Amino acid sequence: MADLFDNAAAPQHDAPRPLADRLRPRSLSEVIGQEAVLSPEGPLGAMLTARSLSSLILWGPPGVGKTTIARLLAAETDLHFVQISAIFTGVQDLKKVFETAKFRRQNGQGTLLFVDEIHRFNKAQQDGFLPHMEDGTILLVGATTENPSFELNAALLSRAQVIILERLSLADLERLAQRAEKDLNRALPLKAEAREAMLEMSDGDGRALLNLIEQVVAWRLDHPLDRDELAKRLMRRAARYDKSGDEHYNLISALHKSIRGSDPDAALYWFARMLEGGEDPRFLARRLTRMAVEDIGLADLQAQEVCLQGWQTYERLGSPEGELALAQAVIYLALAPKSNAGYMAYKAARALARDTGSQMPPRHILNAPTRLMKDIGYGAGYAYDHDAEDSFSGQDYFPEGMRRPVLYTPPERGFERELKKRIDYFAKLRGKRQGGS
Repeated sequence: MADLFDNAAAPQHDAPRPLADRLRPRSLSEVIGQEAVLSPEGPLGAMLTARSLSSLILWGPPGVGKTTIARLLAAETDLHFVQISAIFTGVQDLKKVFETAKFRRQNGQGTLLFVDEIHRFNKAQQDGFLPHMEDGTILLVGATTENPSFELNAALLSRAQVIILERLSLADLERLAQRAEKDLNRALPLKAEAREAMLEMSDGDGRALLNLIEQVVAWRLDHPLDRDELAKRLMRRAARYDKSGDEHYNLISALHKSIRGSDPDAALYWFARMLEGGEDPRFLARRLTRMAVEDIGLADLQAQEVCLQGWQTYERLGSPEGELALAQAVIYLALAPKSNAGYMAYKAARALARDTGSQMPPRHILNAPTRLMKDIGYGAGYAYDHDAEDSFSGQDYFPEGMRRPVLYTPPERGFERELKKRIDYFAKLRGKRQGGS
């Protein structure tokens, strides 16, 4: 009886086959877009040259060839190819796979076990692979669209090499489209700008492109379509975006760094990408306010207010009108003077407080509500600043014996230029007061 988890029986020659299946590469040299890892200098190419293939985690977006590469690696190394999906495979199914692999190994053949969506297995299930990887029963090739650092156990990662597969470029997709035209023995009925639009709709996903091509060739057309005509017939593919996954963190990082880098156009682009992906505008409002505090601070006193007003405006108007107020906050933050001096001063103060957390304030700034407290010197010698010249006494407010630290060092940008002048002014006065002049 055939292994339940082995490849499905080969289709009959006269059975219709999807274009993506017909164009599946028959050798690693035919794989498009992954030359960096498959070339002789790349990690997979080097392994195959040395005939020492190790367990792998293939990390990349959909439609870049993870399954195809795994299948071809098995063929290149004479391993039996077994494919399962973490979505549909339970503990008992895994036991059957391992038992069959052990039997196969006793008969002189190894097994390459390809696990699609491996990140969907829980910790216990992931741990279940370890003994079979270590004793050579299986060579594991896992595929994931999520960051392995977050989704896979450290023990599993330590026994497998992570291979990063890139989304296909427009040039890669064009090569794939030409390969499809050769298989179909006809040119696509699209004008140049419509062809480019179709490639863009694929969003780096080769499988999605081939599905679009199948739709296009199925139409009975009497003239090549332009961009607008194609757009009417094809729905634009939704951008890949998981609000709780790796893509979420990638895009918010891109937005934050674009604002910090004072690039309003890039910031607006990443802001729009998140909205198009279905991100909650309230999350964006909160993060924009954080950026105003962290990267602008006192260099522009209006930055936080613009964010809070934009947030409030969104709450009152909702989508889509309220999103414009957040977009305007994005522009304002990107063009505002940047300073993290307040942020760095706060972190330095927290670190100093942790290191010196038991030291008392100096007695002259302690209140003395009781006779005993007065007798032991609480409040003695306190100088009331409003009675001093320039309303500044210059007294030391740090714990006795502590060397005065410098925590806040504002740059000469934006409003902090004025704050630096004030710091320098008070430092000069403090020197005079404490020096007795």
